[in-house]
Amino acid sequence: MIRVRGLSWLIGLSLLAGCDDAPRMERGVDDCEATLMALRVAVVSADGARVRGATVTATNLTSNASVSGVTDGDGVTTAVNERLAPSPVRVVATAGSKVSPASRVEWVCDTCNCVPEPAELTLELSP
Repeated sequence: MIRVRGLSWLIGLSLLAGCDDAPRMERGVDDCEATLMALRVAVVSADGARVRGATVTATNLTSNASVSGVTDGDGVTTAVNERLAPSPVRVVATAGSKVSPASRVEWVCDTCNCVPEPAELTLELSP
């Protein structure tokens, strides 16, 4: 019985401690976005028409890691993202035997994310 009273007393004291006017620290919210920042890449033919189904490949110039994506009905892909950062990447598009000249993209990073510079690319396939 003495143990039960002692335990009750201890629980009651801990509940009272939560009722004082002492300042409390709120748990911080993570300001970093969970979404990966992506590079918008449009692929066009020599005459300027958007190319559906072109493969866009970006390669990190330091690690040689790469990512590829296929353009949608608007000739655009956002498959190239900050997973390749912080090193510069080389981006090229292919469709059949047609290839675009390579473009270089730099990633500017802060404590949370990396954003591509430029934010958008238009790659033109060879005639």
